[in-house]
Amino acid sequence: MYAVIEDSGTQFKVAEGMRVDVDLRDVEPGGAVEFDKVLFCSKDDIAKVGTPYVESAVVRGRVEAEFKDKKVISFKMRRRKASRRKKGHRQRYLRVLITDIVSP
Repeated sequence: MYAVIEDSGTQFKVAEGMRVDVDLRDVEPGGAVEFDKVLFCSKDDIAKVGTPYVESAVVRGRVEAEFKDKKVISFKMRRRKASRRKKGHRQRYLRVLITDIVSP
C-alpha cells in the first residue's frame, strides 16, 4: 500500500515504514504527525484518486529527528567593483517515519 501526499507544496510518494524529510514544524521528536492532504491511495489493486484530495484518507507518522541539511552558499560578485557578498544557509527539516496509511 502506498499514497501520494502533499506537504508545504511538495508531493511525496510514501509507504508504511518509509522515512520522509519534511519542512520543520512545532513537533518534538517522538511526537505524532498527520498528513491529511492525500492526493492518491493505492491498496492491492484498488486505487483512489482525489479531486484534489481523497476524502477521509490520512497518513500518520512519528517524528524521529530534527536536522539541518547541507550548507548552501550564495555568492555574488560584481567584477571590477570590489563588491562581494557571501551568505550561507542551512535549511531545517524533520525526519518522519510513516507508521500508518488509512484510506476509506
